[in-house]
Amino acid sequence: MEYEAGDYRKLAVKQFPARSIRETAEGKYWKQFKAPVFAKQFGPVTNVDFCQEYPYNFAVTASTRVIVYDGLTRQVRRTFSRFKDVAYSGCFRQDGKLLVAGGQNGIVQVFDANSRSVLRQLKGHQRPVHVARFAPDKTHVLSGSDDVTLRWWDISAGKQLLRLTGHEDYVRAAAVSPSSSDTWASGGYDHTVKLWDVRSGKASMSCDHGAPVEDLAFFASGGLLVTAGGTNLCIWDLLSGGKLLRRLSNFQKTVTCVKLSPYAGPDSAAAPRMLAGSLDGHVKIFELDDFKVTHASKYPAPVTGLGLSADCSLLAVGMADGMLSVRKHAKPKVVQGGAAAAQRRRRAPRLTAANFRFFLRGRNAKAGSGDVVVAARRRVHLAPYDRALRAFRYRDALDSALSTQRADVIHSLLDELAARGGLHSALAGRDAASLLPLLRHLSKHITDPRHSASLAGVAARVLDLYAPVVHTDERVDAALAQLRDALRQEVALQESLLRLAGCLEPLLAAALLSGASVA
Repeated sequence: MEYEAGDYRKLAVKQFPARSIRETAEGKYWKQFKAPVFAKQFGPVTNVDFCQEYPYNFAVTASTRVIVYDGLTRQVRRTFSRFKDVAYSGCFRQDGKLLVAGGQNGIVQVFDANSRSVLRQLKGHQRPVHVARFAPDKTHVLSGSDDVTLRWWDISAGKQLLRLTGHEDYVRAAAVSPSSSDTWASGGYDHTVKLWDVRSGKASMSCDHGAPVEDLAFFASGGLLVTAGGTNLCIWDLLSGGKLLRRLSNFQKTVTCVKLSPYAGPDSAAAPRMLAGSLDGHVKIFELDDFKVTHASKYPAPVTGLGLSADCSLLAVGMADGMLSVRKHAKPKVVQGGAAAAQRRRRAPRLTAANFRFFLRGRNAKAGSGDVVVAARRRVHLAPYDRALRAFRYRDALDSALSTQRADVIHSLLDELAARGGLHSALAGRDAASLLPLLRHLSKHITDPRHSASLAGVAARVLDLYAPVVHTDERVDAALAQLRDALRQEVALQESLLRLAGCLEPLLAAALLSGASVA
């Protein structure tokens, strides 16, 4: 039967704090990288690089091979094994047609990504080449070596154009500025990050990271640079002369890789994200407003390389034990040239009066901030406990609430009965069958900190009311014994916590005093 709402207000069910931390939208997004494909490599994975063109194939460098995986099937597509020793830094050109890699023998090799043929062998470095990158003009390559130099190559002519000197230890990282194809940044084990102009061949800026630099990346604007080394990530403002903006210490071991993605994150908060991996086995995601960690993933081995596809559909993580993890997201981002963009370019059908959908326009539209919403009078469906409360049948209201088995509803109803002065009439005069649900609820929730304050008073009233009839029903006696055991266990727990707090208090006080004396 339906009732008109009238002046009766429905029972307001209290909202209690969650007992566990709820998953954020950011956490849900990164956890949707599912269905991992694990591939065992021939050695530690030293580099992961995604092609910028659809279908976003990616190159994995490990041991004496550079293996190219298909971005759609996540299966091996090509294997480049023409290395006499360990290979390093296999990277695609922007169009995905060429691939460059360094090696232990100091030779930089340029491959055709389709035929696997060697197009150029650039010789000049005297020691292993750990980093090699294509320039945006597609005809030049910058390489960095353990011989503490960087070299600027013309791959069309196959010769060296510049030899950049300034580092005093191994060069392990390099990246080109998005705002200028002539500006490059390099990082080395001499703890320094240098900014180069390949037109003049000179370093225009130098920054001290404070630890051997393992990787670096430019922000999309080109005015900021992030460097990874030691246990820190450093954010540098290049437009202010290399000013250190932020030093992030979110890892326990050496940070080995860092990437920036302009589209990562949930749709509700899609914005640039920074991904960093470390030898402590964590990959952490940072937002770029306050540089706070928004998500973290733990991998079974030290992370030595990572990559994220341009449409954020694939996340590849390489580890020191030779394992490669490739996870796929169900909803890739729409980027120019991507598959999702091609699917959404289909022309939407024009709505006319000949289409039934024409008459449903605006049905699901939400009111704007300046709109006036006229609330329609609706017949309100009251819950059974609300109908009983409206009729002042307090015992029936409590029975109906207990039948829902929802602690928040029962707690709210007990508070409402106490406020109305009807708690005694709701509890009194019960037989064994109607008393048992209440006793079971008390036994289950009386130790819950969210409900214990009110349920303790209810339990005291129940014991006062039914103490004269104890031992008249075995089921009631068993329920009361269960309530007693729950309270004893909680009291014992609280006593042990108090003893532990008493043991920790002098230790914490001594630590504070020693810290103050040192200061």
